Amino acid sequence: MIAPIFNSDHYQLARKLLDASVLREEAIASNIANAETPGYQRLDIAPDFATQLKAQLASGDFAAHADHIRPQLAADLTVRSLRPDGNTVEIERELLAMNHNAVQHEFLTEVVSGSLKQLKVAITGRTA
Repeated sequence: MIAPIFNSDHYQLARKLLDASVLREEAIASNIANAETPGYQRLDIAPDFATQLKAQLASGDFAAHADHIRPQLAADLTVRSLRPDGNTVEIERELLAMNHNAVQHEFLTEVVSGSLKQLKVAITGRTA
């Protein structure tokens, strides 16, 4: 009964994306804290995380191998420093990223909690 809910591709993908959202929030906090640190390189989720997710989803057996995929932080090599000190953090961009990440986190939390609500209904037979 429980295994089909927690081993579904849908639930496992939402869980992995939620992990990435939490890690991205840490990166944004670090970026904001170091906005004035000379030479600091902006952090974000490593781009290979998205590549790994897509490849695993395409394989058709995502839930069975989801534990092997973990988001990691890396320097964001797509941004260029516009400042003479080499710092690549732009506060406006970080604030926008923080808001975007908060919306994603809220959505993913609803997806995961929806699975748990289904389990509660199955056990108790009540929706309230």
